[in-house]
Amino acid sequence: MRIDALNQVGQIYDAKGNRKVNRASKAADSDKVEISSFGKDLQIAKQAVAGASDIREEKVAEYRKRIANGTYNVSAEAFADKILAEYDE
Repeated sequence: MRIDALNQVGQIYDAKGNRKVNRASKAADSDKVEISSFGKDLQIAKQAVAGASDIREEKVAEYRKRIANGTYNVSAEAFADKILAEYDE
């Protein structure tokens, strides 16, 4: 092992000496973010969707009424078509 080589490496990296770090000057007054009009519209649309119900109450009420009255009938053919459509994809 060559000790003099290690000393040279230490000198290159100045491992023994303390380095003075310059602190960055204070940033400008503040950061600024601008949102485009499309971004604003998208945010409004997301809020509207989040506030809307997943269930259309008027449709549910209509079908409940038809089932209670006994007037709700589904043809076997329409039922089979819906089932096959699910597996066809």
